[in-house]
Amino acid sequence: MRHERAGHPAQARSLFNPATVIAVGAIALTFLGLSILFSASAWFKQGPYFYLNKQLIGVVAAAVLCFVVSRIDLDYARRYAWWIAGVLGVMLVLVLIPHVGIEVKGSRRWLGVGSLRLQVSEFAKLGLVFCLAHYLALNQTRLGEFKRGYLIPLGLVFGFAGLVVLEPDFGTAALMIAVGIALLFMAGAKWRYIVPTAVAVVSAFALLVMFTPNRLRRMMEFLSEEKSYQLRQALAAFAAGGTDGSGLGQGRQQLSYLPEAHTDFIFSVIGEELGLIFTLGVVAVFTVIFIAGLVHLRRAPNMFQFLLVLGSVLLICVQAIVNLGVVTGIFPTKGMSLPFISAGLSNLLLMGMLVGIILNTQRTWGRAVLPERGRAMREVLP
Repeated sequence: MRHERAGHPAQARSLFNPATVIAVGAIALTFLGLSILFSASAWFKQGPYFYLNKQLIGVVAAAVLCFVVSRIDLDYARRYAWWIAGVLGVMLVLVLIPHVGIEVKGSRRWLGVGSLRLQVSEFAKLGLVFCLAHYLALNQTRLGEFKRGYLIPLGLVFGFAGLVVLEPDFGTAALMIAVGIALLFMAGAKWRYIVPTAVAVVSAFALLVMFTPNRLRRMMEFLSEEKSYQLRQALAAFAAGGTDGSGLGQGRQQLSYLPEAHTDFIFSVIGEELGLIFTLGVVAVFTVIFIAGLVHLRRAPNMFQFLLVLGSVLLICVQAIVNLGVVTGIFPTKGMSLPFISAGLSNLLLMGMLVGIILNTQRTWGRAVLPERGRAMREVLP
C-alpha cells in the first residue's frame, strides 16, 4: 500500500485502469444476466417480461446509485460511519419483528411496502465493511493489542453477522465473517487471534447446522452420493449444454424442472443454453475483476480506502465463488445470488454501490493528497 503520491491523471483516465476494467466486467455480466433472465422466465405464468422488466428497473437504479457513490467524498462520509452502523443495526432488528419484517419460506430477511422489497442484509454487508475499515484505520497503531486491535472490531463483525443468523441466513452471515476476518488480517491482526477465531466460527456453524433440520438435510445430501433434486437438475443442464449450448431460449430447465432457475441457479441456465465457452467466460470475468481489484489496491493512499476497496472486491468475488461452487456441486446448497446476473433488486443495488466505490477511488487516488495538517480526520491515534 502506497501513501501520499502525486497524481497521474492520464493513468486515471486510461481505459486500462484496473477500476475501469472492473466496471466493464460488471457491465458485461449485467447484460448477460438480462439476456439469460429473459430466457429463464420465458415460460413463467406471469409472462416472459415479468422478471426482465423488474430486473431492468433494478439495473437502472443500480446504475444511478453507482454514479452517486462514485461522486461522494468518502473521507467526509466517514464522519457518519457509526450512524450508518446504527441505522443498519436497527433495520436488521426490524426485519426480525413479526408483521414488520417480511417472511418468505420461513426466513425474515426483507423490509418493504407493497411489491417493493429490500433485503437488509445485502446492505449490511457494505455497512460492515465501511465501518470496519473506518475503525481499523483509526486504530492501526493498536492492532497488535487484543482489545482495541481485535476484540472490538471482531465484536462489530459478529454483531452484524449474529443478527443475520437470526433471520436465519447462515450463508450471508458466513460471508460477512469471512470478509471481516480477511480485513482484520490485512490490517495487521495477529495470527494467534485469527486462527482460534476461525476454528470457533466453523465449530459454531457446524452446531447450528446440526440443530437446524433443513440445513442438516442439505448437508447430508451434499455428503451422500444421492444429490438433491435441484443440484441434479443443475448438473443435467450443464451436461445438456455441452460445449456450444442448446441456444438462447432453447433450454429445458426453466420449464419448471429447475427451481430458482432465475435467481440462485441461473448459472446452470447459462451452461445449458450458451455452453462451456460462456460458463468459462463468466468465471474468467470474475477472475479478472479480482485481479484488477488487487492491482488497483497498490495505489491506495491510506488504510481506510485500502480496506474499503478490498472489502468491496471480496464481497463481489467471494459471493460469486460461493454461487458457482453451489451450482456445480462443490459446496452444499445455499441460496446466494450470482453478482450482476441473478434476478434480485437488493443484490443489484449492492453491486452498484460496490462498483461505485471502486470508480470513486479511481477518480480520487490519482490526485495529490493534502498535507497531514489539512486532513479533516486523523487515521492514527496517539
